[in-house]
Amino acid sequence: MANRYQNRIELLQGTLDLLILQTLRWGPQHGYGISQAIRLNSGDILQVDTGSLYPALHRLERQKWIAADWKLSENKQRVRVYRLTAAGKKRLLSERSRWAQLSDAIAGVLEPAKKESEA
Repeated sequence: MANRYQNRIELLQGTLDLLILQTLRWGPQHGYGISQAIRLNSGDILQVDTGSLYPALHRLERQKWIAADWKLSENKQRVRVYRLTAAGKKRLLSERSRWAQLSDAIAGVLEPAKKESEA
């Protein structure tokens, strides 16, 4: 039972990682901006709370898929701005490919008749 729960957490983390990497593909951003971009681009369906976002950002930084620098925001506050690294761009391509395979596999289970009619 514990293993199944652990796998679920990893899937969620992997999905969040993919969303963060994709968001940073559009340009450097601070944490709040990343969460807003995910929310807005998902039509307000996906909401990432700070309790999930910042551990994910730190994990991605440890993996060297993103890098961060301190900058001054428009209202003169220090913010950490994250950007995608070359390794992160490679990882994003890989994750997008895996996501497409997963989406196709799930669609095949949800709509098997469609798959059969295409064959």
